[in-house]
Amino acid sequence: MSRARVARRIAAGAAYGGGSIGLLGAAGVGLLLAEVQLAKRSVGNGIAPLPPSGDGWYGLAYGHSEPIRLGMLGDSTAAGQGVRRVGQTPGALLASGLAAVAERPVELRNVALPGAKSDDLDRQVTLVLTDPARPPDVCVIMIGANDVTHRMTATRSVRCLAAAVRRLRTAGAEVVVGTCPDLGTIEPVYQPLRWLARRVSRQLAAAQTIVAVEQGARTVSLGDLLGPEFAANPRELFGPDNYHPSAEGYATAAMAVLPTLCAVLNLWPETDRLDVSRDEDVLPVAQAASAAASEAGTEVTGVRAPWALLKHRRRRHLPTAAEEATPEEIHPDEVRAGGTGTDDLSRPAPAGE
Repeated sequence: MSRARVARRIAAGAAYGGGSIGLLGAAGVGLLLAEVQLAKRSVGNGIAPLPPSGDGWYGLAYGHSEPIRLGMLGDSTAAGQGVRRVGQTPGALLASGLAAVAERPVELRNVALPGAKSDDLDRQVTLVLTDPARPPDVCVIMIGANDVTHRMTATRSVRCLAAAVRRLRTAGAEVVVGTCPDLGTIEPVYQPLRWLARRVSRQLAAAQTIVAVEQGARTVSLGDLLGPEFAANPRELFGPDNYHPSAEGYATAAMAVLPTLCAVLNLWPETDRLDVSRDEDVLPVAQAASAAASEAGTEVTGVRAPWALLKHRRRRHLPTAAEEATPEEIHPDEVRAGGTGTDDLSRPAPAGE
């Protein structure tokens, strides 16, 4: 059965209450879990520090105007587990890049939790919507890896994601979903785990794309984005625990998400028009989801049901100053009053430089 059909079955099962559709049979799941533990013993022999939250304001050099409110939700990938400095986390990198493109301050609220599965998204959404008078303008969700390794059924996983996206969209927030990464790229992971992990991860990523797009979100495939980098530069791309990405690895992922994050706020210079020179196409959403799962960095945007735009945006380097960013937790009234004198970004360079 093709990945598009499997993804559509998973998404349909989630929509109509099915919970029995799994990505692997019982024997496959048992083998996967056993070999995951062996892989973790092999590569995860360090201790990952708890990631800094990064909550605060970025881009105050651009003035004290009303900030863009950015929410980060998800698991350790969204939280930035494996790095020690705030400016190295995906949330800080994206907030800094967004501030540079918009030339406006950005207020980041990161509620991502290392180890979280998709069923934790309901709690996280509640946290970012705590103040109904100041909902986020845009949210980034990165989730899925723990769903695979902790035996959550695919239908339950995507049902939780769909509910989270729906709540955020109802509150008025734009949503960008970084879909499940390809777990088959982690080194050293051996066969048959590598094949199983890749298959399961990509099927879940495709199903996530379908339900997210149907709820009005855009998706970016993380897929094997870090695969070549991990293989060529394992010491540089792995963090201290030899399992989570390093600062360079998170920056690679953030650069893939940033164009879509800016585009959803109408800040990116590229349009949403079809560019056939980059193999972009309008496809049925299930086919677009399957294609995106196979090619990391691919954006899927809903056009008109059941069609979706498969887009490959040009990546731009994040501001180098973002790596040095140290946000300040400042009350918005204090910022607008200009009473803190804090400059958290030292005026980041424009994203195109």
